[in-house]
Amino acid sequence: MSINIKILGTGCPKCKQTTAVVQDAVTENKIDATIEKVEDIMEIMKYNVMSTPAVVINGELKIRGRVPSKAEITALLLDSSVKNDSDASNCGCSDTGCC
Repeated sequence: MSINIKILGTGCPKCKQTTAVVQDAVTENKIDATIEKVEDIMEIMKYNVMSTPAVVINGELKIRGRVPSKAEITALLLDSSVKNDSDASNCGCSDTGCC
């Protein structure tokens, strides 16, 4: 299952740096992910973010107000990848079929 990543920011240098870090982490680790840049201030405010850049992974705000390291992003993405795999395999369905 693909990981959904949103980078929240209006296009400042730190937001661009965060985007590059996330793209590098995804590429280097061959992670199945979609990366979306969110620059609309009203959309950013929906996440209660007052300081950008911010990183949202699968709908959950993980980082705000700073540029993360590639190692930190990699750890978050690998953790999300493991959670996605376990969620799919443990959906609570019986042996006869899925929900």
